[in-house]
Amino acid sequence: MAEQLSDDDLSAALAGEPSGFSAVYTAISPAVLGYFRGRGVGDAEALTQDVFVDVLPKLANVTGGHAGLRTFIFSVAHARLVDHRRRAERTPYLAEYDPLDDARYSASAEDEALGSLGGISGALSQLNEEQREVLVLRIVADLSIDQVAGIMGKSPGAIKQLQRRGLHALRELVIEKDHAAS
Repeated sequence: MAEQLSDDDLSAALAGEPSGFSAVYTAISPAVLGYFRGRGVGDAEALTQDVFVDVLPKLANVTGGHAGLRTFIFSVAHARLVDHRRRAERTPYLAEYDPLDDARYSASAEDEALGSLGGISGALSQLNEEQREVLVLRIVADLSIDQVAGIMGKSPGAIKQLQRRGLHALRELVIEKDHAAS
């Protein structure tokens, strides 16, 4: 239970005596602190201190005894709470950027290329091994017919023929896929 403020302490506080103010602070600050905490203030202790800093020079003008003093202190507390909330609304929230928390997504050129290859790789998997190897070496690796022929141990004519058949088979697969999607 909160400490009660005696009539002598109240008179001393209203007369501007430091012992009276100390007694007022001891008796009423826990209730002010609880008020701020109950209203969701993050740094309730600092706001409570601000209230009593504001109250101290104005104590001599307080009327109404114990009830008048509490009313005055809580009216100052309420004003500080309003000020605190207004300041918080105007203050931008600054947070460190964490790319893992960022829900926005824009595909990079690499993602788009790999995504398009994903559809192609599915079609490529339906070709025979030699056609697939020729097309990958020619198109993805950007090698010449002679280079692919050297790698695969085949003649340039055989590489051209495998490439032509592989491209024709891919075209048929794409046309077939487009007709199925329609």
